[in-house]
Amino acid sequence: MRVLIIEDDPAIAANLYDFLEARGHVVDAAADGVTGLHLAVAGKFDAIVLDLGLPGMDGVTLCRKLRDEARNDTPVLVLTARDTLEDKLEGFARGADDYLVKPFALKEVEARLAALHKRRLGNVAQRVLAAGELTLDPQTLMIRFHGRDVKLPPKCIRLLETLMAQPRRVYSRSELEAAVWGKEQETSDTLRSHMHVLRRELARAGGYDPIENVHGLGYRLVPRAAD
Repeated sequence: MRVLIIEDDPAIAANLYDFLEARGHVVDAAADGVTGLHLAVAGKFDAIVLDLGLPGMDGVTLCRKLRDEARNDTPVLVLTARDTLEDKLEGFARGADDYLVKPFALKEVEARLAALHKRRLGNVAQRVLAAGELTLDPQTLMIRFHGRDVKLPPKCIRLLETLMAQPRRVYSRSELEAAVWGKEQETSDTLRSHMHVLRRELARAGGYDPIENVHGLGYRLVPRAAD
């Protein structure tokens, strides 16, 4: 899953991030409501973990704007220290899908996120992306190239998924950065380093690099037809 964590407590956010990433999920995070809303709208996430007591914009307002203004239906799991019935009802009224009161177990967070994601999909598996001999399953994050498994860091998986959505299309640097990090990066080094890892691992598995650097424009995936 692609999960966005919107939480201002550094310890809680780090624990969630490290746990979910270690479990194979692609994770991004924001420490305030304004940044969180921007990432939620600009990115393509399967679920959002949302704290209510956020600086800049509280979680209830964020959830309302996400639903009413952005028309975004990404499942939202609210994490909060507020455990009164009134608080829960307000959260649900503003568009939250589930509720967990702090402290919580990390495994339960993952289980609830998986349930929300499955419910959103209607228990139907997402279409496996395929380009020539390269395949990527968005649900399991399993990648195969030329009959071999490819192991990639989470951000590289998101990068590859973006390129595979429309093979042969040229994606600009800003488009790729928005898809992976939610916003354009200060320098091109971040994208370049992740692209280097992605291309290296694909070349090791498939015998060639299917990603082209289109000078001055960006990158595109140009797969060969299967033998």
